[in-house]
Parts: sequence; structure tokens; C-alpha cells
Amino acid sequence: MIGGIGSGKSFLAKLFRCPVFNADKEVEAIYKKNRNCFKKLKKKLPNFIKNFPIRKKELISAINANKNNLKKISSVVHPIVRQQMRKFIKKNRNAKMIILDIPLLVENKLNKPGDILIFVKAKKYKILERIKKRKNFNKEIVKKLKNNQTALFTKMKLSNFVVDNSFPPSIMNKKIKLLKNKILDERNST
Repeated sequence: MIGGIGSGKSFLAKLFRCPVFNADKEVEAIYKKNRNCFKKLKKKLPNFIKNFPIRKKELISAINANKNNLKKISSVVHPIVRQQMRKFIKKNRNAKMIILDIPLLVENKLNKPGDILIFVKAKKYKILERIKKRKNFNKEIVKKLKNNQTALFTKMKLSNFVVDNSFPPSIMNKKIKLLKNKILDERNST
């Protein structure tokens, strides 16, 4: 699933009712449990990363101090996430369908030919509403993360399906059920 920050990718991914690899949750777990990641980040950002587990506040300070620090963080964290993603795919290789909920899926060229890309769009006010509810909401960080993502129009053009996530959960549940059935039917007919 691809789309902008706050579009509702994670919410919709769950509605597919199949194994979901959520990169954001994976990163959260890495910050809490991976001492090797901590050591590498501490080495790259000694003025910001102080104690284990890694605190988002420290990462936010590092990114606010210098936008290049986001690249340093990504250079350490992304390979670990990729490794976890490969394990997830291997573990779930017999599932009818798996969902990769990865914000930078396209940017990091993690999708393969034959993968089905679903673009999630939503109205701007809905997106802003969702983002503001997040723990550690920081307007500047959101802006820097958005700048790190491929233009939404480009992502939409790359997608096989576009889902408008501006409706109530009950309607979205029905939409996703129909989409899942359509994808499985198309896959089974080829």
C-alpha cells in the first residue's frame, strides 16, 4: 500500500484481513529492542542519541538540527527494516495475499514486478486530522518526511488501484472486501 502521510494506509491494510507488514511498527520495535541499531545511531549522531531504548524525541531533535540527519537515520534503520520484511515475506509465503504497509515502498524500490500497488488517498482535512492525533506530532518533521516521499501524483500513476479513504469505516470495510476479492479473482484467473 502506498500513499501520503496520514492517508490511512495502516487502517486499510488491516481491513484486508491478511498478514500485514507494517514498517512504522517495525521501526518502533527496532528503536525499543535493537541494541545494534542504537549503537550505530549513537555513533552517527552522538550529540542526539543518548540512551537505549532510542527515543523519538532525540531523533526529532536530530532531524530538526540538520535535515541530513534523516539520511543518517535512514541509512541505519532501513536495512534492518528490509531484513525484517524479507523474514515476514518468507514466513507468509503460503498466504493468499500479504500487505506491505511501507511508507517509502516506491522510493526504496521495494516493490517487484507483479506486485499490486494500491494507492490510498484522502481529503486534506482528513489527513491533517489524523496526523495531529499522532503521538509526537511535529509539523516540521511531517514536512521533512513528506519531502522524502515521491510526489503523490507519481505514486498514484504507478498504482494498480486507487482507494479513496474519505468515507466512514463501515463503507471502507465493504470497499476493501470488494477490492480484495477482485485482486484474488484476477490472480487466480492468470
